[in-house]
Amino acid sequence: MRRPALHQTALPLLRVLLHICAFALLTALTQLGGIAWALSRLFRRPLLTFALLYAGLTLLAVWVAPLTGRTALSCFAPGALQVQSLLYCAANRTYVTPELKTLLQDAAAEVEAHHPGTQTLVLDAGFPFVTGFPLLPHLSHDDGEKVDLAFFYADAAGEYLPGRTRSPIGYFAFEQGTSNCPDQWLSLRWDLAWLQPLWKGYQLEPARNRLLIETLARDPRSGKIFIEPHLQQSLGLHNAKIRFQGCRAARHDDHIHLQL
Repeated sequence: MRRPALHQTALPLLRVLLHICAFALLTALTQLGGIAWALSRLFRRPLLTFALLYAGLTLLAVWVAPLTGRTALSCFAPGALQVQSLLYCAANRTYVTPELKTLLQDAAAEVEAHHPGTQTLVLDAGFPFVTGFPLLPHLSHDDGEKVDLAFFYADAAGEYLPGRTRSPIGYFAFEQGTSNCPDQWLSLRWDLAWLQPLWKGYQLEPARNRLLIETLARDPRSGKIFIEPHLQQSLGLHNAKIRFQGCRAARHDDHIHLQL
């Protein structure tokens, strides 16, 4: 009796492993993508089915998440508070508690009142469901009470650039300054020096950044605000809520971290 060729037995196992990896990756990045991927395997046109299922689950989450205490930040409504990229909306990463949403709206309105036409941009926030579910690569965005905000930028002449960030997703365009952190293993403090020449040459707009952070720090609903010490010094910020996140966490001179 002939034994099956090795490749005949290995291929089905490889497919299973690839589907497991796809499920894990989509779940880690979007929370709901893994469910859509698994269900789509039951249909004759899995890729089309996956796209439809994922879109349906994403829309459904907007309606269901408030029942569990989280609400989506709007990706389309005009106003002073905007999500920086539709990528964050498509990946279900814009969910916060109602209290944090109100705090963000109030702070953005305050900045816009002093500087008309200003858009406060939201980056990563949280997933729609399950407290404790990690929003990779962040260490703490797991309960709807944390959010990242983009810095405000200006051109070479110092003119504010509404809705602009140095990198396409608002992250990883680091402001250079003095750091006391040593090089060490097991750290998320990436410098990504090879990426920095690719970003636009905008500069921080100090007045708006200072006002936003000061407004957030004064609000009794806010807890901690993380930025790098060299930015805290250059912007002249003095509040106990404004802190250094530590040398093992990601750098915070490309964005602002806020939590209740």
